[in-house]
Amino acid sequence: MQLSQVYAPVKQDLIKVERQLKSVCQVDFPRLAELLNYTLSGGKGIRPALTLLSGKLHHYDLERLLPMATAVELMHTSTLVHDDAIDDSPLRRGRPTINRLWGEDRAVLLGDYLFAKAGEFAAATGNLRVIRLFAQTLQIISSGELAQTFDAFKLEQTRDHYLERISGKTASLFSLATESGAILSQAPEESIEILKEYGYNLGVAFQVVDDLLDFTGTEKEMGKPIGSDLAQGTLTLPAMLLLESYPKNNPVAELFKNRNMPEAEKQERIKRAIELVRNSPIAKQCHEVAKEYCAKACRRLKLLPDSPSRQALEDLTDLVISRKR
Repeated sequence: MQLSQVYAPVKQDLIKVERQLKSVCQVDFPRLAELLNYTLSGGKGIRPALTLLSGKLHHYDLERLLPMATAVELMHTSTLVHDDAIDDSPLRRGRPTINRLWGEDRAVLLGDYLFAKAGEFAAATGNLRVIRLFAQTLQIISSGELAQTFDAFKLEQTRDHYLERISGKTASLFSLATESGAILSQAPEESIEILKEYGYNLGVAFQVVDDLLDFTGTEKEMGKPIGSDLAQGTLTLPAMLLLESYPKNNPVAELFKNRNMPEAEKQERIKRAIELVRNSPIAKQCHEVAKEYCAKACRRLKLLPDSPSRQALEDLTDLVISRKR
């Protein structure tokens, strides 16, 4: 199954989201328009699809759901621009990053602009609860990114630390998408809670798979260099399992303890870590963790109205597990 099949119940309205995103690029400032056009292209559209699919389970109020779906995608894009600037990443989606082409200062300012524009779209819903949720999610994401910078190259991290970090980094935005969709469709409180829980658990599973692909994927598939997390000193689940499995002569431990080693030695350790993960049960273990969170995501979906949108949410969990990029 392809994403396009999962999106079928909201396919036409996702096209409207794309039009809204294109409208963001229409500004009376050619250089800003250039940056926006470059940035607002190439996404998978998972988050706006989640907003619309969640909203379609009850009273489908597109007048409010459409700006919220756009707001969620803009927030996601702004976090990517900021992440790339912070990490000095060279590639995103197979293309040079904003910071690499236009500089870190412009990347940060562009990310700020996108955050503000996302807030404007969220406000267009006219729903105070959703607007407050949007602001709270931005706080959670910012706190999660700060935690990641403070924990860089620290080996003394537990799985609880990891889950807390990815909850802020990824799961909170998935949860914003599904919870806001439910709220704006005037869903009962039980349904809102079910969809919030679904978004959170799907987001955790998505990030676990993403972290694994940083070891098992290819640069062509991922659109960015493999081993980026290790290079930035970010301890993900595959790296934690690698430390547990190989307590002696571990390349991750060597890299984190000697973060200022020459670049050639650094790359050698990253390469060795990738090879160890690929030739061990670690990939399977990570997939099992992701599957557990997908199962949690679907656990209470059956309590929601039976519809193609509910089936799409269930099918999306399978795609998250099997994805290659």
